[in-house]
Amino acid sequence: MKKVNFLYKTLPLLFTAFCMNACDDGDIKDIPKVEEHLELTASSTDIILDENNLTGDILTFTWTEARPQSDDDHMVSYTTKLDVVGNNFGSSTAILTYEDDGVFSKSFTSEQLQNWANEKWTLPTNKPFTLEFRVVAQWEGGSTFEAPEVRTVRVNVQPIKTIVFDADKLFLEGSAVPGMSGIELTQTLENENLYAYLLNLEAGDLIIPVEFEGETNYLCPVEGDGTLQDGEAVSVTMRENPVAWKIPTAGEYRIVVNMQKATVTIYSPEKALKPKSVDWNGDGGVPMTTEVTELWMHGAINSWGTPIKCECTVSLADPQVLIYTGGKTGKTKFIVYGGSDNNKNLAYAFSCPLTASSTAQELTLTLGKVAELSGGYTSAQRNSYYTIPTGANFVILDLRNMTIIAEKR
Repeated sequence: MKKVNFLYKTLPLLFTAFCMNACDDGDIKDIPKVEEHLELTASSTDIILDENNLTGDILTFTWTEARPQSDDDHMVSYTTKLDVVGNNFGSSTAILTYEDDGVFSKSFTSEQLQNWANEKWTLPTNKPFTLEFRVVAQWEGGSTFEAPEVRTVRVNVQPIKTIVFDADKLFLEGSAVPGMSGIELTQTLENENLYAYLLNLEAGDLIIPVEFEGETNYLCPVEGDGTLQDGEAVSVTMRENPVAWKIPTAGEYRIVVNMQKATVTIYSPEKALKPKSVDWNGDGGVPMTTEVTELWMHGAINSWGTPIKCECTVSLADPQVLIYTGGKTGKTKFIVYGGSDNNKNLAYAFSCPLTASSTAQELTLTLGKVAELSGGYTSAQRNSYYTIPTGANFVILDLRNMTIIAEKR
């Protein structure tokens, strides 16, 4: 009797479920498929950047109009993004443009692509890379939601060949150098191809000898007579006879030599690079301004105890670049710590970006990959953390460009 009663109750349920499934299948079949019109093409899928025509367009992307809408209230807009394959159009790496009405193409020059490869994407010198270009058509307004149309194409790029100068030692000499004796430039901790020095110079001539395999040559401006281009990267070449830079007035100068990019940048006192300055509220809501020359680490990396002093070295090339070599790994934020125990919960913090809804989040750095760095003293920013991965023993925090990278060296 119990079995009969059970079947009596169960069969109607099975029949109802069967009918619902049948209805669902019918509904799916009745949904009309949206016909997309957007098409995207590249002028070429393989390009070689042209050093002889840097400002001419080397690559053009063209797209067609997206599907028309019967509802006149719908307004279509187009957004384009350019990035290197693997970056996934990240907010810190993508070149994003909101295109004007009626624009259906986007062009780039050799100079733009080469500069982004070197500076924004920090790609290895002379190594080919692949770009991704994406166009997104999306609608606003109207009484119904309209799904966007998205198209992406890839282009292989051969960069401009860069001559990397070799050196055993670099020096600063000339009448601008006090005592006329040579001062050896220091190789920076963050980049073996980057040399820098901060020193007081006198008005006069400055030359940069380079010793390599027992021979001495000189870094010289490719163009011009050595007139100081204050704070600008000047292209240089190697010559047997020196061409001096003219130092106009005495003062503290920062000399930065990039052997990989073959540039020399000289900063006078008027263009002096300064540490990053941040504003935050200390104990009792007292406004504070701090020049960031040191950082503390706080999080699981130190068992959530009192923040530990971050073993950071300030770069000679840029006081807004700090290099951590302490070797600790795990979840952390980097804070501007005022000295009292209370400030660890109030201080300005550098960590991962907030979510799209401005809430805290936790992310993990990938060895060797540049990530976006965010800073602030809101509760959400102070509760956001990066995890330094196992094996990392070298972390570079670039506070000028707001990036971070963990490496194993």
